[in-house]
Amino acid sequence: MATIHRTTMTPTKLELLTEWLPKQSWYVGASGTPELVKAGGFRLDDPEGEVGIEFMVVADTDGREPVAYLVPMSYRGAALEGVPDEALIGTSEHGVLGTRWVYDGIHDPVVMAQLRALLRGEAVPQQQSESDTPDPTVTVHGAGPQGAFDVHVHRVLRPAEDTERSSTHLVAGWAWPDGTAARGVLAAVVPR
Repeated sequence: MATIHRTTMTPTKLELLTEWLPKQSWYVGASGTPELVKAGGFRLDDPEGEVGIEFMVVADTDGREPVAYLVPMSYRGAALEGVPDEALIGTSEHGVLGTRWVYDGIHDPVVMAQLRALLRGEAVPQQQSESDTPDPTVTVHGAGPQGAFDVHVHRVLRPAEDTERSSTHLVAGWAWPDGTAARGVLAAVVPR
């Protein structure tokens, strides 16, 4: 099980994402400088205990209406080989673990393997900020897929409890900046 350290990261996750997010093709913000607040998320455990895995929801409050984004992130003690340059969100100094390479999780094979395991019912989502604490609010809908399958990660989140009834999908919640709770589809199985 992953241990959540009560320490600092410099730069912070939100500072890293503020620089990285506007460069992404799916960014829909009003300006090139989002104003991000943490809105929710959860963690998955790496069975090998080497890679930190977090699915972070951030809300951009820069425009007239806030926009929620899902950013799966991996935290590694060394650079990940064989991924495109844009996969690196940045590096940060962790107060306990030292330099961490922070990657966009869709490019990290450990993150995607654990997301597939979650969609098959073989992994347990964990609270975002608590060690060894399952998060029962993160749910998988539909029959767990068998065999090979692809996963579509929803980057821009829209509130809707269960809009993809035709496939297995992951539903979780987040909070808008005004405190209003929302739930929506974070990822869905795409048959090969």
